[in-house]
Amino acid sequence: IVIGIGAVLYHWLEGWGWLDSFYFVVITLTTIGYGDLHPTTPVTKIITIFYGLNGIILLLMLFDVIRTLRGWELGDTAKDAKDQVDG
Repeated sequence: IVIGIGAVLYHWLEGWGWLDSFYFVVITLTTIGYGDLHPTTPVTKIITIFYGLNGIILLLMLFDVIRTLRGWELGDTAKDAKDQVDG
């Protein structure tokens, strides 16, 4: 949904093609940011700021869901390392 809304916004506000809009949204949300496409109007620059920050939040939420589904706890890594040392 987030990618689709972003692609529609950039297609409409920047006049980019659908593929370029989709590409820009994915590159922004994943924080890669090649810089080959960039917003040119003040409105799309503001949207991009919030979109990029929300992308980071969404990725962190996704990682937390994966961690929860796998049954990992935040302290498991330190505990596992100690168990390996203790033998």
